[in-house]
Amino acid sequence: MPGQQSNERLEFLGDAVLGVVVTEALYRRRPELPEGDLARIRAAVVSSEALAPFGAALGIGPALFLGRGEDASGGREKASILADALEAVIGAVFLSGGMTQASTFVLGLIGDELDEVSRRAELGDAKNRLQEMCARLDVEPPRYSVGVQGPEHAKRFDAEVIVGDEVVGRGRGNSKKQAERAAAQDAVNRLDARWRDRPRA
Repeated sequence: MPGQQSNERLEFLGDAVLGVVVTEALYRRRPELPEGDLARIRAAVVSSEALAPFGAALGIGPALFLGRGEDASGGREKASILADALEAVIGAVFLSGGMTQASTFVLGLIGDELDEVSRRAELGDAKNRLQEMCARLDVEPPRYSVGVQGPEHAKRFDAEVIVGDEVVGRGRGNSKKQAERAAAQDAVNRLDARWRDRPRA
């Protein structure tokens, strides 16, 4: 808006501070998760879609200075604008109180969401997670066997995922991909506890 200083520099700073706070929190709270899952959780939590509701809850929308066109088109409710403005607020908190205050502010705002996202069983793609688990432990990569039943208009796919000589997961779906993902998730659920403290091969 003419005559008003842009928040872009504060957004830049706040984005970096947010990334550090979330990354450190995940590293400390979820020591059992591999780097791939930590990265996926962070991406989910700091996305515009995830941040926007928190910006709206803080009342950021009505406080924004917007051009007439942006305001008329509903800019105060746009996820990208709310998320950017929230990052600017985080940047301002950091400049005012340092990293300790910024961390307190961020985790007080999104800490529960961070925990919820990190607990979701469907975190990331289960096939990728299983692949990462096998690579981390130097065991054979997973193989999938898929069968199909039913008429052409109502096919049902049944998948098994095999590691070494063992069937470690089974799943069912309306497509081959869906069945494989379900089987991989079943395998991840079964193997996570079994392999968590297993030494590398």
